[in-house]
Amino acid sequence: MAKLSAQEIIDSLKEMTLLEIKEVVDLMKEEFGVDPSAVAVAAPVAGGAQAAAEEGPSSYDVVLASAGPNKINVIKLVKEITGLGLGEAKAIADNGGVVKEKVPASEAEEMKAKFEEAGATIELK
Repeated sequence: MAKLSAQEIIDSLKEMTLLEIKEVVDLMKEEFGVDPSAVAVAAPVAGGAQAAAEEGPSSYDVVLASAGPNKINVIKLVKEITGLGLGEAKAIADNGGVVKEKVPASEAEEMKAKFEEAGATIELK
């Protein structure tokens, strides 16, 4: 099997759906034990505080921008994650808004993936 260049890999990813790309990322986690979305290449920095600032926030607010076409699945997911009742979860799915505040980065990414799999649009702020 011929070795693929980085550009060939990127070109093949451009042809995939988001779900197919998520599957590739999951396989990479399984095969190499590394989360490719968490890997960051950073040049050495003199000040530790400056390095921490470049890494980004350690927690996010998970905000539902749109429930998408599968609103029932999104309502169920909001209920599961927040522990809210059906009425409150439906209100978030209908109107959007903060699902959960100050969530650790890794957990926020997992939530985002679950919501996107259900067809929703999520923002991490």
